[in-house]
Amino acid sequence: MKSECKYSFLEAKTKLEALCAYQERCSFELNSKMISWGLFEDDRNALLADLITNNFLSEERFAEAFTSGKVRVKKWGRIKIQAQLKQKQISDYSIKKAFKKIEDAIYFDNLSHLAERKWIALANEKDSYSRKMKTYRYLSSKGYETDLIKECVEELIKN
Repeated sequence: MKSECKYSFLEAKTKLEALCAYQERCSFELNSKMISWGLFEDDRNALLADLITNNFLSEERFAEAFTSGKVRVKKWGRIKIQAQLKQKQISDYSIKKAFKKIEDAIYFDNLSHLAERKWIALANEKDSYSRKMKTYRYLSSKGYETDLIKECVEELIKN
């Protein structure tokens, strides 16, 4: 049994515009929100089309904002960011475009900083191999590429 619509078409439009004006959103998030409101598929599609037409909603803009925030604030790597964007049904084109905006210097600084912090935190580790593997796993869980992790950890071991 379907639940009744919480909002009329115009009320939903106003609410969605306010959501999009506050923060970048993707169509997947908005569609989920409209489903929870009990809107019919035709209305949801019309509302999404209207939001895109009026430039409230842009997949590319969302991907760029999401990527930028996760790199700067959370210090995530490309693999984790890509997985999250895929989960939100963002296209490969938008993901690649967003990744081009990541500054390599900031990306490598984040990786180095995280690696160094983890290496220092594991200073009490008796086995050097265990310390190295725990650092690898941590950086991998943050979404960094294996070759970059290896390069960074080898540099830490030298110093």
